[in-house]
Amino acid sequence: MNRLELIKKYIEYFKSKEHKEIPNSSLVPENDPTVLFTTAGMHPLVPFLAGEKHPLGKRLVNVQKCIRTVDIEEVGDSFHHTFFEMLGNWSLGDYWKEGAIKMTFEFHTKVLKIPIERYAVTCFAGNKEVSKDEESKKVWLSLGIPEERISLFKDNWWGPAGLTGPCGPDTEMFYWTPNDIPAPKKYNSKDNRWVEIGNNVLLEYNKTKEGKLVPLKQKNIDFGGGVERTLTVLNGLNDDYMSEVFLPLIKKIEELSKKSYKGNEKEMRIVADHVKASVFIIANGVTPSNTERGYVLRRLIRRAVRYGKVLNLQDFITKLIQPVLEIYKDYKELEKNKEKIFSELKEEEKRFNSTLENGLRTFNKIAKDKKEISGKESFLLYQSYGFPLEMIEEECKNNNVKFSKNEFKKELLKHQELSKTASAGKFKSGLLDNSTQTTRLHTATHLLNEALRQVLKRKDIVQKGSNITPERLRFDFSFERKLTDEEKKEVENWINDKIQKNFPVKREEMTLKKAVEEGAQSEFGTKYPEIVSVYTVYDENSKKVVSKEICTGPHVKKTGELGNFKIIKEEASSAGIRRIKAILE
Repeated sequence: MNRLELIKKYIEYFKSKEHKEIPNSSLVPENDPTVLFTTAGMHPLVPFLAGEKHPLGKRLVNVQKCIRTVDIEEVGDSFHHTFFEMLGNWSLGDYWKEGAIKMTFEFHTKVLKIPIERYAVTCFAGNKEVSKDEESKKVWLSLGIPEERISLFKDNWWGPAGLTGPCGPDTEMFYWTPNDIPAPKKYNSKDNRWVEIGNNVLLEYNKTKEGKLVPLKQKNIDFGGGVERTLTVLNGLNDDYMSEVFLPLIKKIEELSKKSYKGNEKEMRIVADHVKASVFIIANGVTPSNTERGYVLRRLIRRAVRYGKVLNLQDFITKLIQPVLEIYKDYKELEKNKEKIFSELKEEEKRFNSTLENGLRTFNKIAKDKKEISGKESFLLYQSYGFPLEMIEEECKNNNVKFSKNEFKKELLKHQELSKTASAGKFKSGLLDNSTQTTRLHTATHLLNEALRQVLKRKDIVQKGSNITPERLRFDFSFERKLTDEEKKEVENWINDKIQKNFPVKREEMTLKKAVEEGAQSEFGTKYPEIVSVYTVYDENSKKVVSKEICTGPHVKKTGELGNFKIIKEEASSAGIRRIKAILE
């Protein structure tokens, strides 16, 4: 089975079960300050998991592109990836455990023809706060899964993503991969030949700031299944990098390096994974930098380059773009942004090669007249100059210098802990930040969007991105020059006038076609479902629309709740794109 066939079968099956397909969202989450990238299909659905009504109903399905960098150091084995696609289906207060499990099982065994003899599942074992998930276990038993293939673990719990938010037990599905070896009678979590192919998260609690688990008014199902892993097991493989979503990349790396994949698996996997992820991230509007998303991108590119060095690859990154485009022809954003992807990757590789040269000079200084270098010194080469462990070993060997791998690993662990702490900081308010201040800033962004068109007298100005934190809003828009001080002041005055008049903010559901016909604004390049939520700021006296936008919210009920709007910065974001940062006082 190929990738597009798997995706088609998945979508069609759940559509037959009354699920509505939702669009594949951008890798850069819209208006979400808590995460750098979309890490799961549920990300764009967080407001609806919390109880907001979805325009398409209570049953949803899609395939979502995702980026996860928490396990970046794990990439190099046969199944960890930075970029991946996730099969997802959701019940927003509709069917519960029995319905979810039966549908997943039917899809796996009837549609994908996975033999039950190679199937195992896990459920939640319970803890002091929540009892054992007997309900899910009973459903699995009723479907013919033998008791010895149903394992209970305390780890079968998802969330919340931050300190607070939706969470609950989960039930996972596993496939026994070696097709030439019968599956053992009992599931063993330590045997990696059992590969996870799906997970139904049973969201039934909300974790409060005090750490209490409160039952949710709306119980939700959130299923996730990796396309890459599912393809691998369906095709009788035991290595994701041998499946069609990686093989063209691996073959190109073999051709360029004149080396075989066998014996060089780790290095080739890292290069293939990181280049693929970088291509998608750039296509979604991110460029290399030293902060946030740009830093993640820079790190991925540089890791690919430095592991390419181990394979004797030089000036190679741009030669790996075409295989990615060939694998994912259905993602039109890749071909559309091909030139930008090429130029960004070429420039970053060139810049990093210069850094590596400086690193070699630093190594020679460190190693001069020494018999051994310390863990801190070797980690400096790794972290600041991009030397992979293999490269440090090679340089030390060539110069008859020893270094302690254990000391290096101690320094690496320290760094990883710091990185995890920094990443966790992005989740401090949980995935869903519906604080009063954030809600106010969402509505202020709509007014800013309209104010720019009115003040600059340009109807062609469109939103090109936004980011909202409890402290400020950031808004990117299409415009070719810097705003004057007078124009900025006029924008502020226009918005504050609408705030003082205390106009109502009304939410409606309508077809995307109708929303566009009625002049509702939207973010440029964003895919929307066939039914959308539209927020309108309305002047009841003049009977005129002040602002009308397609948006999932949250928003205030009246503009008078906002306070005083103030622009704190206006700058260039990229060619033809300006950026405004503003606050509410």
